[in-house]
Amino acid sequence: LDEKIATHTANLHPPPSPPSFLSLFQKQFTSQMADKLDCALDLMRRLPPAQIEDNLAGLLDLVPDLTEDLLSAVDQPLKIAYDSVSKRDYLLCDYNRDGDSYRSPWSNKYDPPLSDGQTPSAQLRSIEVQANEVFDIYRELYFEGGVSSVYCWDLDDGFAAVILIKKTQDQSKKGQPMKGTWDSIHVVEVKDQKKNAHYKLTSTVMLSIETETDATGNINLAGSLTRQEEKDFPVSDASPHVSNIGKMVEDMESKLRTTLELIYFGKTKEVFSNLRNVVGNAELEKRKNLSNQIGSALSSRG
Repeated sequence: LDEKIATHTANLHPPPSPPSFLSLFQKQFTSQMADKLDCALDLMRRLPPAQIEDNLAGLLDLVPDLTEDLLSAVDQPLKIAYDSVSKRDYLLCDYNRDGDSYRSPWSNKYDPPLSDGQTPSAQLRSIEVQANEVFDIYRELYFEGGVSSVYCWDLDDGFAAVILIKKTQDQSKKGQPMKGTWDSIHVVEVKDQKKNAHYKLTSTVMLSIETETDATGNINLAGSLTRQEEKDFPVSDASPHVSNIGKMVEDMESKLRTTLELIYFGKTKEVFSNLRNVVGNAELEKRKNLSNQIGSALSSRG
């Protein structure tokens, strides 16, 4: 009997040690933070897009521990700053920010000055300069005004860049009865593969339009649209990175404009038409009776 008990005891596996309090706390804390972030992003999607900056500021006051996550996940209308060194405007975003300073793509300097601010490598800086010149021409041709900026940063297997374009329409100008803002944010990741490169483009367009006339009253339309695309291109002197990225951004913006025009504005017009008829019910009834009378007269003649 003693031998059987000893054998049975030897075959028993030791019970698993209970998880530590620290591991349980970390798991629950991570889960709660993820739930908080999901709820915050879901709330931002349901709030009026025209008030995104005020909504985000209020949300950050409620959950300050999600500040970095929300600022990187929520796209905001682009801000314009002035580079006193190069005498040119540039756009502010999270990609050219280091602390409380922002880097200008024209002079490569931070404002307020920052001695140890992050800057692209010398080779990537030359690509950044070329890209800013190219997209400045692109902006002038397609938008006839506005501000554009391109920022690049190094990655382990390539580099990434963000192309920013902002165009503002002021209703105070003669013959322009509305004001609006177009903000384009194109983030592209480039992975070098010897003679080819893989490009992953994520584009977001934020559009805001406001008009007020005696006939329509005050109308405010605002929203954002995000699309993603991946392509492979050969890289050579005849087809450099800037050219390949430019083709993708041009095609993507064309698609986004078409989507906004045909789907979003078309759907809005359809909804308004269903809510309110341009012609009154009395007039519609007269037209219906006249159509019936004409139909009866034609039938009697036959």
